[in-house]
Amino acid sequence: MAIFYHILWSNVAPLTLMIAIGFSMQRLFSLDIKTLSKLNFYVFSPAVIFQLLRTTELETDLIWKVLLFVVIFMLLQALVVEVVVKMRGLQGGMRGSMRNSVLFYNSANYGIPLNQLAFAGNPMTLAVQILVMTTQSFLPNTFGIYSVNAHKLFWRDTLKTIFSMPIIYVIPLAFLLKGLDVDLPQPLQTPIEYLANAFIGTALITLGVQLGSMKWRFDKRLLGNVLLSNGLRLIGGPLLAALAIWLISATGLFVFDRLTTAALIVSASVPTSLSSVLLAVEFDNEPEFASQAVFLSTMFSIVTVSFVIFILHI
Repeated sequence: MAIFYHILWSNVAPLTLMIAIGFSMQRLFSLDIKTLSKLNFYVFSPAVIFQLLRTTELETDLIWKVLLFVVIFMLLQALVVEVVVKMRGLQGGMRGSMRNSVLFYNSANYGIPLNQLAFAGNPMTLAVQILVMTTQSFLPNTFGIYSVNAHKLFWRDTLKTIFSMPIIYVIPLAFLLKGLDVDLPQPLQTPIEYLANAFIGTALITLGVQLGSMKWRFDKRLLGNVLLSNGLRLIGGPLLAALAIWLISATGLFVFDRLTTAALIVSASVPTSLSSVLLAVEFDNEPEFASQAVFLSTMFSIVTVSFVIFILHI
């Protein structure tokens, strides 16, 4: 019960407050959400990834282990989502939006504090979470963009959009500078820190603005899709993560100790990422569904994440 209240107080309550600020600002001033979306994609998100990758100690063995897990886990999730999409008969933009709401999860402003809480600030489990977060920043800016545009753009136009995203250049640059042990001059480092610190607040306010701009209506099919997305993300996520670890261990490629296993499963149990909303808004692709999927999954995660941590005996 203590972990339940801690998640509610330390994770969900601050997120909800920031979302409420964005919601209120939209109702009062009718903000331009496209501008907020572009700031997140092109400025704040690249800055936070660059900063975290450069300042976190990462072992080579751990990097390969987590990357293999992410590949297997994402393939399993993608397979399940495709089956659900076909069974539900989803068409057009809803197909991509459903995929994104399950495949992309809140590994940054929810996952990192949760990791710190559940594992008492263990540096190894934090490194695991940051590696997961890196992949979860890269995928929305590549596959996520393809997914929301595949039904309406030619593949060349989609590739052009993908290669315009700073994040795909920021990640290898951060690893290169870290590998060469290069320190940035202070006039560069300080603005990057400022921008990185602004990411979480801006992303949450953007979600609130999107929720505030929606015409809230009861739509049985939309609600059904949202709840299905939430179930696949919050229940299917940790189950498929455990399956991915078992499959990798069965091949003998890597051995996962108990702590790494728990860190990966917890990382996969978090709610839908804000990236799915940002993608939906930026490319005008089912923003109502995406916003409700993020909001409700965050609310439901109070119970589901607490249960996952309880089951793992952390």
